[in-house]
Formats: sequence, C-alpha cells, structure tokens
Amino acid sequence: MLPTEPLQLYHSWPLFERGVRLPQGILCNGYTPDLSGDGQFRCDLRSHALAWSDSTYALFGLPLWVTPRREVTLPMYAPESRSALQRLRAHAIRHRRGFTIDTEIDAPGEPKRWLRITAMPEMQDGRSVTLTGLHQDVTHEYR
Repeated sequence: MLPTEPLQLYHSWPLFERGVRLPQGILCNGYTPDLSGDGQFRCDLRSHALAWSDSTYALFGLPLWVTPRREVTLPMYAPESRSALQRLRAHAIRHRRGFTIDTEIDAPGEPKRWLRITAMPEMQDGRSVTLTGLHQDVTHEYR
C-alpha cells in the first residue's frame, strides 16, 4: 500500500558536505552563525541550551522572550517525527555527521506544519560540542 503523504526526508551526510547541504557561509566548523537569519538554531550539547533566530521562534509559536528548551519543544513534534529526529540526531552527534530530516510539528496557536531540519555538529578536540543548523517551513511540499 502506498503512503497517502510524502515520506519524510531522512538523511545523514559527512561533515565535508556542509557547503553543499547548507547555505554557503552559514555553518562552518568553529564558526558561530549570526542567529538573526531565517530558521537558524544552535544547541550546546553539554548544557542543552538552545539559541534561536526570531524566525525559529515564530515556527514554534513561542514569544521571543521565552528561553527555548528542548523539553518544551520536543512534545510539539508528532510522535513519529520526534522518534525519527531523536534517533538521527543521536547518530549524527555520535558519528560526527550532518543530517537532514523533515518533521511534522504542532506548535500551540499555529497550524500543523512540516519543518525541514538541516544540522551538523561542530567539533572541538574530536568531540561534538554544538549542533548548529536551520529550520525551514516545507509544509507546501506536503499538501
């Protein structure tokens, strides 16, 4: 039986492909992006602290004054999307790879939507210390 909607994009890629996978200059190893651009985010893997652009706040329906926290945002993902995202994210961090995945979210006060997450770990002394990437609204691709 064929699915009634597109299958999720779910892909892991080597860090040397970052220039192909992400907009040029947005993400480079050791470079902290300007979070004023659309959909950008950063997660400190030691403290789990999140930093978001204004556009990312809007995608999740959160006011700018709220400190984003994973335990608040993860429940917004549809269960299948959340499970796939957590597995792929852990794989990317453990194996030092970037990833791309489409996820369905249901943010409070916002219509259900699909987000494409493209992210990669930043390395320090051979260890993943930060996850940096982009959230893009791709709902139009799922209608």
